[in-house]
Amino acid sequence: MEIEIYDRTAEKVSDEHQKLIQDLLNFAGKKLDLADNTEISVTLMNNPEIRELNSQYRHVDRATDVLSFAAEESDDETPIIMDPELAAEFPVNLGDLFISVDKVAEQAKFLGHSFERELGFLTIHGFLHLNGYDHEQPEEEKKMFSLQREMPWMGLLM
Repeated sequence: MEIEIYDRTAEKVSDEHQKLIQDLLNFAGKKLDLADNTEISVTLMNNPEIRELNSQYRHVDRATDVLSFAAEESDDETPIIMDPELAAEFPVNLGDLFISVDKVAEQAKFLGHSFERELGFLTIHGFLHLNGYDHEQPEEEKKMFSLQREMPWMGLLM
């Protein structure tokens, strides 16, 4: 998987934490059987920046932990017919994740676990959103949260 990580935080996120994000996304991509040419970007930011995005795109004027913006929405009314071999050459862009490092630290402290565990959880949570999973309805929530629990991603944090 092609992963671009942008660090827009004031403190700068460590190379180890950025590697953790890459490892988790690669692991999750394999778990969901995504193509090797799948692309995703992750932007690490502080609360003021994510609050601005949350306000602008979700009309919620407060900082949040993770935002997911899918790049390609499926449109069932307009089928794209492409040779499968040719299609394999084109990268699939999942979209963009925005993670508040401030919220990662706040929530890790509140929940009594490590920064790495919270960063990993939010990375996987946002990634699943980019892959069409949601938790707006009880049945969707059950499916998404079940998949989060099934992924043995915690082993990568040890």
